[in-house]
Amino acid sequence: MKGYRFSKYIPQKTAGQSAFDNLLNIFLQLISITGGEAGEALSWLTNLDKQYNITNGNYGIGDFIEDLKDKGYLTEQNGDGKFQVTDKTGQEIRKSSLEEIFGKLKKSGKGQHKTSFSGVGDETGTDRRPFEFGDSLQQIAMTDSIRNAQINNGFGEFKLTENDLEVIETEYKTQTSTVLMIDISHSMILYGEDRITPAKKVAMALAELIKTKYPKDTLDVIVFGNDAWQIEIKDLPYLQVGPYHTNTIAGLELAMDILRRRKNANKQIFMITDGKPTCMKVGIKYYKNAFGLDPKIFNKTLNLASQCKRLQIPITTFMIASDPYLKEFVKEFTAANNGNAYYSSLKGLGHVIFEDFKRNRSKRF
Repeated sequence: MKGYRFSKYIPQKTAGQSAFDNLLNIFLQLISITGGEAGEALSWLTNLDKQYNITNGNYGIGDFIEDLKDKGYLTEQNGDGKFQVTDKTGQEIRKSSLEEIFGKLKKSGKGQHKTSFSGVGDETGTDRRPFEFGDSLQQIAMTDSIRNAQINNGFGEFKLTENDLEVIETEYKTQTSTVLMIDISHSMILYGEDRITPAKKVAMALAELIKTKYPKDTLDVIVFGNDAWQIEIKDLPYLQVGPYHTNTIAGLELAMDILRRRKNANKQIFMITDGKPTCMKVGIKYYKNAFGLDPKIFNKTLNLASQCKRLQIPITTFMIASDPYLKEFVKEFTAANNGNAYYSSLKGLGHVIFEDFKRNRSKRF
């Protein structure tokens, strides 16, 4: 029987990357994991260097820190002498998340949400039609119109009439408002599995995608534990899990309130979670039950899903756990909303969300 011989794996350095770039990639990952604690991230990086010899004699961690400050990723100008990351670091983390999850996407200045409707819009199509009163000069297809003039009037003397003019049809483009809900209950880091970091990466990638490729869309990010609150996109890399239960109800209520203020006709909710709802607020007190599916909490959650359905707000649930009773909850929740649900592994989470995001934009809700 033929056997296999194994040797120590030595990862290859990315071609064309400098020592700084290689260390920056690791540093950005550590910053996201540590919730923006630059000192802790640098300490981890130093330990990794000692263990795996990431740097060489010509360029060390000290040189890297100086370059981080010189290039605007790190600052000590905070009064207490501690390292702090800058806005540039957060932007770089979002860009790297987009690259890691969605691949290279070219920027488009006007959005890509096509519909089957043509008419007065801001995106040029491929169809041509005769000029009509009221068409703007910018819509005239000059090459086609000149060709028509030569065909209709001959080559001897150039003459362009209204009958020769053709215009380029413009198309309506859908604009979508999305609310991304991220579960930050304690279970997102239980059992030795870090679920919050992949969820943050997906949120950052989606935010960067919308800003660059679909700039007319809106994305709001909310987190939910015992309560729910909205966070800025710039704060996503530093999001941390807390000692919370899962108040899905508060998250849905906040998401609906945000979308109610958005003027776009197309609205949707994406929810990333790893568990069932276990908490709700009754007056000023919290009603909690982490054992099984509590009917009081469960029915209130289903009622909100039904309300979203009546408001034509589909909810797509990304369940990053696969327990049987969780599947039953997701099944009933999705049926109440007529939305979508995925039982995704952490590894494939970004691709699944991206495909659903594109699919939803090809239709009117």
